Amino acid sequence: MTTERSDPAPRDEPEIEVRGWSWGPPDEPRYRPIESYGLIGDLRTAALVGTDGSIDWFCPGRFDAPSTFARILDAERGGFFRVAPTGPSSSKQIYLPDTAILYTRFYTPNGLGEVIDFMPPAQEPCALVRMVTGVRGRVPFRMLCSPAFDYARSDHRVAITDHPTGHGRDRQARFIGDAHVAELSSSVAMRAAGPAAEAHFSLGAGERAWFVLHPPGAGDRWGERAVEDALDKTRDYWRKWLSCSNYRGRWREMVERSAITLKLCTYSPTGAMVAAPTMGLPETIGGPRNWDYRYAWLRDSAFTAFAFLRLGFYDEVKDFMEWIEARARETEESGPQLQIVYGIDGKRELDEIVLDHLDGYRGSSPVRVGNGAYDQLQLDVYGELMDAVYLYNKHEPISYELWTSVRRILDWLADNWDQPDEGIWEVRGGRRDFVYSRMMCWVAFERALRIQIFRGLPGDSSRWRRVRDQIYEEVMDKGWSETRRSFVQYYGGDVLDASNLLMPLVKFIGPRDPRMIATLEAIQRDLVSDSLVYRYDPTEASDDGLGGTAEGSFSLCSFWLVETLTRAGRLEEARLVFEKMLSYASHLGLYAEQVGDTGEALGNYPQAFTHLGLISAAWDLNLALGVA
Repeated sequence: MTTERSDPAPRDEPEIEVRGWSWGPPDEPRYRPIESYGLIGDLRTAALVGTDGSIDWFCPGRFDAPSTFARILDAERGGFFRVAPTGPSSSKQIYLPDTAILYTRFYTPNGLGEVIDFMPPAQEPCALVRMVTGVRGRVPFRMLCSPAFDYARSDHRVAITDHPTGHGRDRQARFIGDAHVAELSSSVAMRAAGPAAEAHFSLGAGERAWFVLHPPGAGDRWGERAVEDALDKTRDYWRKWLSCSNYRGRWREMVERSAITLKLCTYSPTGAMVAAPTMGLPETIGGPRNWDYRYAWLRDSAFTAFAFLRLGFYDEVKDFMEWIEARARETEESGPQLQIVYGIDGKRELDEIVLDHLDGYRGSSPVRVGNGAYDQLQLDVYGELMDAVYLYNKHEPISYELWTSVRRILDWLADNWDQPDEGIWEVRGGRRDFVYSRMMCWVAFERALRIQIFRGLPGDSSRWRRVRDQIYEEVMDKGWSETRRSFVQYYGGDVLDASNLLMPLVKFIGPRDPRMIATLEAIQRDLVSDSLVYRYDPTEASDDGLGGTAEGSFSLCSFWLVETLTRAGRLEEARLVFEKMLSYASHLGLYAEQVGDTGEALGNYPQAFTHLGLISAAWDLNLALGVA
């Protein structure tokens, strides 16, 4: 690995404003599209890398740590780490096949260069590695690292060291705040530029430079050979992990990219799975639906475990079940009720506060940290949890200790299943008798009874069976609207809800039952645009407590539609919807939570829920279509 030279800052280049965009044409946007970012991570945290070579989101050490770079939430204050050519250029991004190693390739009038970004998995301490390579011609580069610690609430100073050592030169920038310190090791000379570290260098074909951002005291381990070894080990890790996949069907590349994305949303020290590695990205531009998703929802995690099981990634499911067992044991002291969401380390209180000093993505405020939904009542999570336990038990028998906790939880649910709750969409407009919640309570008891029969485990089966049957008959009576000719969102209402697409998928009702066919047709008529499915209509019919503000379509629901159509035997229709949904993926095959009216990504990114939906839909549709 060789670097041609470090260049002084060009004299004709104006002094930078490091809190805003650092360089580029005057019309360069302050905010890039959400879908223009790639994801890298180390199974403890993650970073977003833009097509302009800028890391605009990064929380060091763990997903829910205060951010160091958050320009995606505030173009002026958020902080960033950019490496890119100094002159005019265009760029493209690719992943090294079968890995989470990201290449950003820059095309300039004088040559081609690329930035390779990765994070060595499960390495202590955490390191963010950027390798810059000259490919053709000669390309002048500029690096600017401008952290903004603690969600841009903490100031810092910069100290540069550059002196010879026995193995070359020790080049470091230290960013020193009152409570936060980070170091940037480099193969090229750097200088302080206000609160940033800056470097100018040029690379010819075959020449390389590197930068490693790491906690203080870890600089000694980073040098030319160490960076090369880290790249090799990271590549080998991902390819070995992905080789465990048993999927060989159609759309394999998209399925495997989704699997890698789900893995990147896993917190390896505990086995918890975050809903997304980001916070505050809006569900509608300028609107208030800006949530913190860096936590472990039981619902999302259970669905993710199901996706991993289907693909043959059993270790991830085992780790998740151990995390679940720990949460279930906690109910011995806190009471039998589970929370809907926990911190990645099992933390129970996730108090929600507003970071009112941040503008939000494209002015979308408030920016929230924490999630106030942690103390909501969402009864559907018991169904998703028990479905995951049931499926895992088919692969490996669950422990007696976990079953003891499950029994206690189910006995509580038998007394409380008929309570109004906030539902799967976490509405903040008051509790209702949501049909989906009731259905998933049925799933909880139905799966528990299956486990009991299969294993002969003790439990109050007669009561569970009685409650299961009572729930079923109630949903069929009160959850069905003769007026709408459809299952509806809540008892006594006429609002449609895409979550009812799951009815045949959890085996509550047959996929070709007349009521299910009518519900499918009603949802297609009122909630579907092209292949895009809206959860419900928040602007007219359904009061979710957020003032009737609009949102994008919910991508997971589109993949539910694919599965429902598949099981109804409407394969041509299902395949067209699926193929159209693939066209809404980013250039790297990533999905945010939602899709806007012009096809733009909205909401936190990438969202695990959507990627597990893609895996499940691809699996079912591929199987129904037969041998490829």
